Amino acid sequence: LFERFTKLGREGTAGERSTGMGLYLSRKIVERHQGTLQACSEGVNRGATFTIMLPDSVS
Repeated sequence: LFERFTKLGREGTAGERSTGMGLYLSRKIVERHQGTLQACSEGVNRGATFTIMLPDSVS
């Protein structure tokens, strides 16, 4: 899910195209800030919740 050029199934809701880079880049940016990015879903066609956790301060 968080790998480059990864797509899971269908296209966007309005038929827009995707490169499969969005979650990969998001994770890399969050990791640069010493944080984490998590995904949670209850199953296929159930949507997903993405949680970003960042530290209060970066050393």
